[in-house]
Amino acid sequence: MVTSTHETSHRIFQDHPEVLAPIFEALGMRPPAKASIELLTPDATELKPLERRVDTVLRVEPSEGDAFLLAVEAQTRKAPDKGTNWAYYVAYLRAKFGLPVLLVAVCRSRATANWAAGPFECRVGPWNSQVTYPFVLGPDSVPEITDESAVAQQPALATFSAIVHSESPGVGAILELLARGMRSFDKPTAKYWAELLEVGLENTPARDMWRELEKMVISYFPGRGTVFEEAYYDGEAKGEAKGEAKGKAEGVLRVLEVRGLNVSGDVRARVTDCKDLARLDDWLDRAGTVARAEDLFGEEAEQDAP
Repeated sequence: MVTSTHETSHRIFQDHPEVLAPIFEALGMRPPAKASIELLTPDATELKPLERRVDTVLRVEPSEGDAFLLAVEAQTRKAPDKGTNWAYYVAYLRAKFGLPVLLVAVCRSRATANWAAGPFECRVGPWNSQVTYPFVLGPDSVPEITDESAVAQQPALATFSAIVHSESPGVGAILELLARGMRSFDKPTAKYWAELLEVGLENTPARDMWRELEKMVISYFPGRGTVFEEAYYDGEAKGEAKGEAKGKAEGVLRVLEVRGLNVSGDVRARVTDCKDLARLDDWLDRAGTVARAEDLFGEEAEQDAP
């Protein structure tokens, strides 16, 4: 069964291979350019009755050295059969593409990460026929993001780090820093990274924390039930039933309330009385980032002041 964590790992490694930086640092290699990384089919099936599929397979052309494959697997818990499956993936991909294979396991739990490091052995008596050593990206190998400026400079690494550390005791502070850093993004960029993170956090307490921090946007992942999608379609439904302006106004107020901001009677009245759809759209965007509900109006408040 493909979980949200698998989906996010698959997406982020395909679209943003810069998150592989910790691997290349550990190998003493310079990270290749994005154009030097090619997505290959993850299908490792040979016989119809036995289907095997790797989360992500990438062909890497380093700036120095020979090409190799990266087989990326998201692992949320220990699994008795994974050692056998991983050994199969490595052997099969090596035979199919004729390239050496580096198996990478992405783990959120430190206990799972320690287990995933192996070794996984195929042993008969004293003789060891095959040994598999995955390269683990987990809480001990992926640094926490502690600098807000790093979010703007390396959004993929910052998002990936938050997913990896989602079971760490300090995840609340990590998510708050990430939310502050995303305020510097343009609207489409903020929407994309915020929602990718929510999907990756899956059904965890960290996801609930993030849902209170993220802003209202149109979903990049339809059907996943994110706060973006729920609020957007809730606003759409109310707009159809009660008038578009009223539906948008209720969406603005909902975002402020979900974020735990105090909404005064004056703010509520100003939002609900507004019939300007463009202005309501602007307030809807700002509702996810303002520190106080009164800041929603920005320069408008100064212009309206006597």
